[in-house]
Amino acid sequence: MDPAQLALDPDELRRLDECAKEPIRTPGSIQAHGTLLGIDRTGLIAVASENASGWLGHLVAELGNTELEYAVRSGQAIDPVRITWQGEACDAIVHHRDAITIVEIEPLPDSGEYARTAVVGAIMRTSQASSEEELRAGVVAEIREITGFDRVMMYHFHDDGHGEVVAEARAPELPPYLGLHFPSSDIPPQARALYISKIGRTIASTEAPGIPLVALADDPRAIDLSDAELRTVSPYHLQYMRNMGQASSFSLSIVESGRLVGMITCADRGERRLPVLLRRALEVLAGQIALQLASMRQISRLQHMVDVRARRAELLAPLYASDDIHAALLGGAATVLDLVPADGVLVRISGTSRMAGETPALGPILQVLERVGSTPFVSECLLTERPDLAELIPGVAGLLIVPLAESGDVLVFFRGELTREISWLGDPGGTNRPDELSPRTSFAAWKRTVRDRSAPWGTVVDEAAELGHELEVALQRRAEAQLAELAMRDALTGLYNRRYLVERLATRGPVGEAGKAMLFVDLDDFKSVNDAHGHDAGDAVILEVANRLTESSREQDVVVRLGGDEFVVLLDGVIGEDVEAIADRLVQSIAVPIVTSRAVLSVTASCGVVVAEPGSPRVGLLEAADAAMYRAKHAGRNRVSL
Repeated sequence: MDPAQLALDPDELRRLDECAKEPIRTPGSIQAHGTLLGIDRTGLIAVASENASGWLGHLVAELGNTELEYAVRSGQAIDPVRITWQGEACDAIVHHRDAITIVEIEPLPDSGEYARTAVVGAIMRTSQASSEEELRAGVVAEIREITGFDRVMMYHFHDDGHGEVVAEARAPELPPYLGLHFPSSDIPPQARALYISKIGRTIASTEAPGIPLVALADDPRAIDLSDAELRTVSPYHLQYMRNMGQASSFSLSIVESGRLVGMITCADRGERRLPVLLRRALEVLAGQIALQLASMRQISRLQHMVDVRARRAELLAPLYASDDIHAALLGGAATVLDLVPADGVLVRISGTSRMAGETPALGPILQVLERVGSTPFVSECLLTERPDLAELIPGVAGLLIVPLAESGDVLVFFRGELTREISWLGDPGGTNRPDELSPRTSFAAWKRTVRDRSAPWGTVVDEAAELGHELEVALQRRAEAQLAELAMRDALTGLYNRRYLVERLATRGPVGEAGKAMLFVDLDDFKSVNDAHGHDAGDAVILEVANRLTESSREQDVVVRLGGDEFVVLLDGVIGEDVEAIADRLVQSIAVPIVTSRAVLSVTASCGVVVAEPGSPRVGLLEAADAAMYRAKHAGRNRVSL
């Protein structure tokens, strides 16, 4: 049976509803091995278990037990107080509930009084565990060694409420339960709430009848025993334990941030009871385990977050320089499928869709998107949760849709069926129960294959949403960068423009160690070209000159069109005669006749050269190059001047 389906099963829901009606906090009785006294503010015994009913209505002082009087005064701080009760050594456990001081008296067990000292060693050894699996296995082995119970198990509660046995230490002759799952109704919500407030819970006997409480005034069944050690047990749970062959148990809660995430349960075929001090020590151990597990999970989460963010940055960085967004997301060294593990993905950006991996056809996907609308969507079992969508895209079990801010843009991830076998701690259905509300009668491993479900998305849902958000930001910044780049480009030639040159010269420091040179190129008598052949021919000449300047320059040089027929070439790492050689090459390339659609035109250019030595300021380079260009013109044009 699928755990998700079991969580919605009508019989399971009825069992949970019936469990919720049980008065487990106010049973009106205690377990048979102890005694309970409820003392009001005047010192009067107002409530008592039936085995101490003779003291009902008496003052505590009338009992003649100074140890008990001391326990009433100081017990909550000391916990427990060693007293003698009816000639027997006992522990007195004290807590306050409403206006009553509740004193529980437990006779000391025959053994185990000093076993609590072994818990210190267990805490030290388990603190060295390096993984959750190692920690879980270690703690159940340690607790079984300390307590002597036949079986010690650790449970983990899944998000849907059902549990799983994740660690086990047992007597060799007992059947293994490790890895088996059990339904939420085995430990219903109201019981889990009690396990959060009270870490340790003893059930000394599944057979001994409880001892009723008696009271002077109030109905004893109204007395809240939530914090009591001796509180009796739900008949449903006692029958459950008997069906499992358990005569006694002791459980510890694993609580993380106020949430019950697991339990440690000790069970025995015989009646076994632990002294209070040992139970308290084990509660400390349980708290230590809860902290360790939480820390391990948090470290794992943080490491995963760091890894995901690094891979997300690696994926999105190329977008700023890429002309093909889809290729950058789907065809690079890192792809969206590296960030969001899935069998396939559709990426729709600016109305264009591309797919990678195993995906349905585009048409049905678009129909799915039309039905889902512009809201995020996630499913691990599409056939059950949205059969209308499953019909459109057969073969898809898991679907994750992340809409982007731009209308219609979206990321869609697909997962196929992940067939897996779930082993249950007995058939959780009605065939394994005398009636639908009874405990299971058999706990033999019951296996079922889960189908039509993908691997759980888990934290991937949030990670995909973060990817979508950062992709939106990257696309927005890319668009802004493109606009900024366009503002730095000449519309006709695509070269950098005057604004680029001015900002570059203004924002850089002194000339670097490699030196710098600037060539100022101006076409000779370009006005005559426009006058004789028209502006279209003039534009054709400007384009050809731009191409020749680019081709004749080195790869690291920058060609700028200042405007009209003026150009600048910035050269890094050249000095002296090299600069003049490059300038001559540029001038000569321009002088080669230019073929246009209307005529073959000949133009020449004058070039001014300025060489800046390392450490010299950049300010004034443009003006100096301009002046050198005019010297070339005055010297006869079609030449270079320094």
